[in-house]
Amino acid sequence: MSSDAAPPLRNSNTLGGRNAYAELLRDTRGLRREQQQAREAWFARLAADKKEDTLFELEILLKGLACFANPRNHPGVARRQTIVGQDFREHLQHARDGMSRVVQLARTMLGDRDRAFVFQRYLETVLPEDTARTRLLQAAMAQETPEGSLFVLRHGFTNLIEVAGGLLRVPRLNFRLFYAHLATGMREIAQSSFFNPLHALEFRPEFDRIASTQVLELIQHVPGEHAHRLVALTFLSFFRMLRYLRLVDAIALDYSDRRIAGRAHLVLAVLRSDARALSNYLRRRAGVMLADSYERDLLRIPATDLHARYDELTAEGHRLLAIKAALTGVAANLRLEMRRTFEHDLPAADSLLPEGEHRARLRAATASLRPALQNAILFLGRSLGTPLEEGGVFDDQAARRATSERLRRDVWMFAQIARAFASKARHTGPAPDRWTGITSFAFIREFLSYFRAMGYPLLRVGDYPRVDTFMAAMSRLEETDLLDPATMEAAILESEAFYEFLTTLFEQISKRDELAGVAFDRKDAARALRLYLGERS
Repeated sequence: MSSDAAPPLRNSNTLGGRNAYAELLRDTRGLRREQQQAREAWFARLAADKKEDTLFELEILLKGLACFANPRNHPGVARRQTIVGQDFREHLQHARDGMSRVVQLARTMLGDRDRAFVFQRYLETVLPEDTARTRLLQAAMAQETPEGSLFVLRHGFTNLIEVAGGLLRVPRLNFRLFYAHLATGMREIAQSSFFNPLHALEFRPEFDRIASTQVLELIQHVPGEHAHRLVALTFLSFFRMLRYLRLVDAIALDYSDRRIAGRAHLVLAVLRSDARALSNYLRRRAGVMLADSYERDLLRIPATDLHARYDELTAEGHRLLAIKAALTGVAANLRLEMRRTFEHDLPAADSLLPEGEHRARLRAATASLRPALQNAILFLGRSLGTPLEEGGVFDDQAARRATSERLRRDVWMFAQIARAFASKARHTGPAPDRWTGITSFAFIREFLSYFRAMGYPLLRVGDYPRVDTFMAAMSRLEETDLLDPATMEAAILESEAFYEFLTTLFEQISKRDELAGVAFDRKDAARALRLYLGERS
């Protein structure tokens, strides 16, 4: 085969190819086509006010019950006390309040049919014959339509609320009992034909479509099937997490509900779970998927054409490496931000805070986390060669100011880290062997972890002119077992140069129009830096 007939290295994703964005919206829930059509028809004729927000909260609370059953998704600093020694009464109270909200939302969407549910429950208690009760229950449990599926959820959760009320009367509730009750609720959700959002990183066309044409065009023009899918998954996940934050804000501002902690904790549990799932997926799978894609495309090229296409192949390899670095950088930063938010900003599930303080803490946490997620979206766009504008990506009019404030703080924070690393490295001699150097050079591993989570995004967002040289120095620092003076000196020089660049960038960001008159809170930034340095990415 001649070189003219060789298949191209880059694959089309939309024109004549696959559209990962549309596939993720359509297929991650796992509904059959007829179920999807029935659900879409039901949603179209649903007359409930703000039906999109109502359905979204219902499904997130359903998923939240499953996520809240895992203590890793609870806010608060990790405790030394083992899980078997903790009392989960407050946690079950939150779950029960969340279940009550599920029932309330289901009643809203059922409308007049909810009266039939009340009448059926009455009949179940007065029918004398067991066979008649069984027939009535079987008829009510049919899930051939979304209304029927919602009716079944309403029935199951009403019973679960009653059981939770009895469990809350015991003086102490252990984890096994707490988990058993929530696992029963998870089974109810898993058996729902039309309302089962328990899959990790699942999306729905009703409320996950990305409105920004800039982002959509960027996703559709990422070459390569796996790269295209990874980028689509990441953008969809970040916009979903921003919607979680809007829901938490709405809950915190809902003064008609005096027990907002249960709803908020369930939504936050989903946020933590989804963030962990995305971070783990990108860290573990992005490199493998991109490498497999590159290898498959490479093997389709005839050996006689390899020399002629060497430059193209090399450029494609570097492009995929850049995508991998961007995705793993996003994953590391997300992991760091979630740990800070959940362990320091949010109250523990059993903190017993007054209602007003709880609302304030929720708003403060979302206000801090939102610009971090927004900046991650902007960074990913720039890493893929498309500078995104805040006004064209986010609905929030204050997004430009919030993202600029957060970017300025991050620039200042990593500048301090880079300067500290260079100073420490200059006063630490090279290790004589790999054994004696393990402890004394632990700061290098720490610096590299902070660089992946915080520094790498700043290289791209700030258009650092020495990005290739800096990355090469960091790669040599990470890959070698024995640190020779030349490797260390190169890393020190690059860190010092990056520090100077960040200092200048800090001043430039401070002069932006949206930050006019907004003083930099150095004390708050220093406090945040201490929190970050207490983490391990």
